Amino acid sequence: QVQLVESGGGLVQAGGSLRLSCAASARTFSYYVMGWFRQAPGKEREFVAARSWSGVWTNSADSVKGRFTVSRDSAKNTVYLQMNSLKPEDTAVYYCAAKLVVGRYEYTLPREYPYWGQGTQVTVSS
Repeated sequence: QVQLVESGGGLVQAGGSLRLSCAASARTFSYYVMGWFRQAPGKEREFVAARSWSGVWTNSADSVKGRFTVSRDSAKNTVYLQMNSLKPEDTAVYYCAAKLVVGRYEYTLPREYPYWGQGTQVTVSS
């Protein structure tokens, strides 16, 4: 059983930073890809960034490249999304998700991830 709990969302001014946390509980995450997605009102859930637990693979959406970074603390079983230079268009509910690796790492579609956290709201004011 995999459980994910996000935290760290909030209200920030444009240009500011936030760090989201995703506390994960499972026997081991060594063979998982951890993804971050977001969903703005009236829009579909979209891929933000992801990395394999080992770190051999990482990917991020073009809209956040150079601004958002995924990292993890193995001792705490926690994945982070560091968000810098935030823009009003980054406003959304952010979700972390987990997917067991099967033959490849490149999982960027929401439907590929079976495990999800409850989401945390990020609001960027202009």
